[in-house]
Amino acid sequence: MANIHPTAIIDLGAELDSSVTVGPYTVIGPDVIVGAGTTIGAHCVIEGNTSIGCDNRIFQFNSLGAIPQDKKYAGEPCELVIGDRNTIREFCTFNIGSPGGGGVTRVGNDNWIMAYVHIAHDCEVGNHTIFANNAGIAGHVKVDDWVIFGAFTVVHQFVRIGAHSMTAMSSLLFADLPPFVMCQGQPAEARSMNFEGLRRRGFSADRMAAVRSMHKLLYRSNLSLEQACTEISRLTETHAEAAPDVQMMLEFLEQTPPNRGIVR
Repeated sequence: MANIHPTAIIDLGAELDSSVTVGPYTVIGPDVIVGAGTTIGAHCVIEGNTSIGCDNRIFQFNSLGAIPQDKKYAGEPCELVIGDRNTIREFCTFNIGSPGGGGVTRVGNDNWIMAYVHIAHDCEVGNHTIFANNAGIAGHVKVDDWVIFGAFTVVHQFVRIGAHSMTAMSSLLFADLPPFVMCQGQPAEARSMNFEGLRRRGFSADRMAAVRSMHKLLYRSNLSLEQACTEISRLTETHAEAAPDVQMMLEFLEQTPPNRGIVR
């Protein structure tokens, strides 16, 4: 294959589309599948049961598909699944899943992942996210669509990150971050809603007003989480266009374990 550098080591069992490009000194293991149009830079190691979709740009010095950093792991057949059109910059580490978490680490489509990002075992990353340099998520973290992580953000295991939310640089999250919320601090505290991000994604004035009301009910009204959910559910009466946004917020809050809670 003309697109494979002669110094690259590709196991005969690997399945690479004929349009895949592989740079110098990269090593690809026997159980790896790479889709059309994906480019892989120099000095990468891609191993394990790893499936990579189409049109991804994987820069040099990445480690994808290594076993989980979990002492309980004993060689079980787990996976790393990466979607389409992702950009993965230098020195990132994505691990396969573990038996205790479903066995799959999953990264969606159209994500922009900067240098030194770590995605641990059994994480689920949605679509259109941005991970700035050195962001790291521990095992079993769920990241919904359109999330933005500031540089050096650290997320504790089993935490969920809601859609359209954003973290400031060096934020430390021990609790779930609801949709739309911007947070900052160690530990992280809610500061506002991601209004600029929502504007850029075409949210209407009515939807923005509903998000503003949700922020007030969650963080400015001295309500319990249960009381806030009751009031948020009524927002559809005055903001009909925002019904899907309200429903997304309510579902997220209802699934938050009481022992972890949300970022306050």
